[in-house]
Amino acid sequence: MSLHHAPEPRRFVAQAGLPGAGLPNERLARLAARRAFVDLKHCFMQAVADLDGDRGGWLRAQVRAAEDPEDLLLLRGHVFALLSGADERRQTHRRALRRSLDSLFPDSAPRSGFASF
Repeated sequence: MSLHHAPEPRRFVAQAGLPGAGLPNERLARLAARRAFVDLKHCFMQAVADLDGDRGGWLRAQVRAAEDPEDLLLLRGHVFALLSGADERRQTHRRALRRSLDSLFPDSAPRSGFASF
């Protein structure tokens, strides 16, 4: 007895190995996320560019090696610690970093006593 096997219907689902496959909105969302990450990384690079000492060098290497926004989020405490002080340039970098982080991670700021819940 021979079983007749019908050919498998074509699959129109995007395969993992096909770069750029998917709906146009998905591609635009990936591009927007990548652009936001690049902007954040650029902001971090500017902030740590002229930090002195071994810790400054370590931070520059870590920021350069970051591949995801989460990598930069984990470094924010170290960067803000080295950018402390009343120097105008450091204050400018701190404000820019906070704005950039808030654009990708709106809930990442520590809670303040001024917020109402």
